[in-house]
Amino acid sequence: MTLYIDPPTWPGHGRLWSHLVSDVSYDELHLFAAGLGVPRRAFDGDHYDLPSHRYADAVAAGAVEVSSREVVRLLRSSGLRRPKGLAQRRR
Repeated sequence: MTLYIDPPTWPGHGRLWSHLVSDVSYDELHLFAAGLGVPRRAFDGDHYDLPSHRYADAVAAGAVEVSSREVVRLLRSSGLRRPKGLAQRRR
């Protein structure tokens, strides 16, 4: 199981956020996030939004650090990318 996370550089709600993704399946992604104690409501269509204070937890649990560009590339090449506005919250 390999999950990927980009640096916490995305601003929102007074915090910086990372994106946690899988290049295999949403089931793998949900399982990993649940193991971290990340609530399902943090799932945003094809990734989990993680606040910066949880970044180190994800890396310690085995998430591979990649660039934001690499996160998008991984999602697209795996077929798991869901464009904004297209069934965004579908699980």
